[in-house]
Amino acid sequence: MSSSPINILITDEPLDVTNCSQWVMAPESGGINVFIGTVRNATKGRTVLRLEFEAYQTMAMREMEKIAIAAFEQWPLQKVLIHHRTGVLQVGEIPVIIAVSAAHRDAAFTACRYIIDTLKQTVPIWKKEFFEDGEVWVAAHP
Repeated sequence: MSSSPINILITDEPLDVTNCSQWVMAPESGGINVFIGTVRNATKGRTVLRLEFEAYQTMAMREMEKIAIAAFEQWPLQKVLIHHRTGVLQVGEIPVIIAVSAAHRDAAFTACRYIIDTLKQTVPIWKKEFFEDGEVWVAAHP
């Protein structure tokens, strides 16, 4: 049984930073970069009450896998993890975790940034922001 160096997940359950970090660890890794996206309490001067994420699951999973493969093609990586949450999230909760391991930190940092930026541009996951005075669907672009 061979284990894949790619771990992709879309779930309505809370994401686990510790488990994600541990999954990308490898003896040959000298650098691990973890991006944790959190729900902040304000956007453009408006108080955010909560966010809601929806995904076109099958297409989103395929796109996330394509991003991970592209990262492996561009940088010498050991493992890539991309986890995204769906459903209603409160301020402080975690909607996305990207974790990358590589022999050297530069590849880990650069690949992690590429993955989150590309995810926000290409993966069909939509975010709705809820404010005290209304709600709005937000474009996925960074």
